[in-house]
Amino acid sequence: MDFDSNQIKYVNAKKAKKAVFATGIGNAMEWFDFGLFAYLAGVIGHNFYTELPSQMQLIYTYATMAIAFLLRPVGGIVFGILGDKFGRKVVLTSTIILMAFSTLLIGLLPTYGQIGMWAPVLLLIGRTIQGFSTGGEYAGAMSYIAETAPDKKRNRLGCGLEIGTLAGYIGAAVLIAVLTAVLTTEQMNTWGWRIPFFFGLLLGLFGLYLRRRLEESPVFTNELATKPKEEKIHFFSIIRYYWKNILVCLVAVMFFNVTNYMITAYLPQYLEEIIKINPTTVSSISVAVMALMIVLALMFGRLTDKIGEKKVFLIGLVGTAIFSIVAFALFQTRSVPMIVLGVFILGFFLSTYEATMPASLPSMFYTNVRYRTLAVTFNVSVSLFGGTTSFVASTLVAKTGNVFMPAYYLVAISVIGIVVITFLHVSTAGKSLKGSYPNVDNKRDHDYYVKYPEKALWWKKEQRI
Repeated sequence: MDFDSNQIKYVNAKKAKKAVFATGIGNAMEWFDFGLFAYLAGVIGHNFYTELPSQMQLIYTYATMAIAFLLRPVGGIVFGILGDKFGRKVVLTSTIILMAFSTLLIGLLPTYGQIGMWAPVLLLIGRTIQGFSTGGEYAGAMSYIAETAPDKKRNRLGCGLEIGTLAGYIGAAVLIAVLTAVLTTEQMNTWGWRIPFFFGLLLGLFGLYLRRRLEESPVFTNELATKPKEEKIHFFSIIRYYWKNILVCLVAVMFFNVTNYMITAYLPQYLEEIIKINPTTVSSISVAVMALMIVLALMFGRLTDKIGEKKVFLIGLVGTAIFSIVAFALFQTRSVPMIVLGVFILGFFLSTYEATMPASLPSMFYTNVRYRTLAVTFNVSVSLFGGTTSFVASTLVAKTGNVFMPAYYLVAISVIGIVVITFLHVSTAGKSLKGSYPNVDNKRDHDYYVKYPEKALWWKKEQRI
């Protein structure tokens, strides 16, 4: 491939920021829904599994919640193929429509007392649609931002997707807290629980409005315009050529999601049931730490663009491996200030992943297979590790009686991550995406690549399909 300076793409950093907001809303919506299910599990179980004992109601509600994780890889396959063939924008528009529809469906569902067994069946259908659409949502958002942002600002902009995650979860927690304070228990159990799902619909419609105004990513557009039509590429071929990058992606998503779900999904349960902390206090701690994580993610995103994501990955991995046990030791004091410090320690190192994942994962693959490879790899890893984190952690504690088992699990996952990232991963921060000319937002960077064309085509010697 001969160097052609005319192929260096000027991108507008302000437009890229708007694109981050438009795509981040989908992530916020996903985690808003996740937060609602987590906080309303008892109420949902009471309304949809009425004939079961209270403990079984909760188990069935969590099982319904878990269905979404099983459908994510399927959605990843379908939307990933469509995204690589027809573009990122059309798929992102489709996924947010499905997410909004399924959220509305759950909010409108009749209860078990009204239609019997059809109620949990319809609830299951709603969660299935959510899981299927989510399978294409996050991978598409990551691909779009990576292909739209200036290369030297890719991480600081990409972390906006994870800020959407934090904002969605915080929004769910705050809304549930307000409704619980304003409504009586009877009102909340009968009709109040539906209100948050209507807010989710509004969030989805706003996201749809913004996404319809987006332009297709310049990298994908250039790929269509300049590359000849390729033969159909099978997943086995992708695995054969990109197995090392796929392995790094699987492991990266593993340690990211185990840490993420440990803090967001399992830790509130742990603090309430084992440490015996008031649920309101636990919720307040979670919201406060997540708010701080937004600032930390932005800080680590800027740092990643300067020193490379490999170093920031290792900061998070080594820190989690060392300080997880310290954090859980602080929980055992049952002192609220010490518990806040423990949650903050875990949140601090999780912020390193929040800052690096959205931009670094898409950079591992070429444009023609980026969406589908990322969607399948990401969602398989999330389903295997993220969706099972609470189950594994709670089972380890129950079987061993050792309250430090969740910390040991985090340590083990982090050690695996340290080994794989150290020996297999190569930083791509500040570099052009594989197979593409650089995205720049100023003349200085443009002139740099003209002077050093080998820097623009750093990926040239790699094999691709």
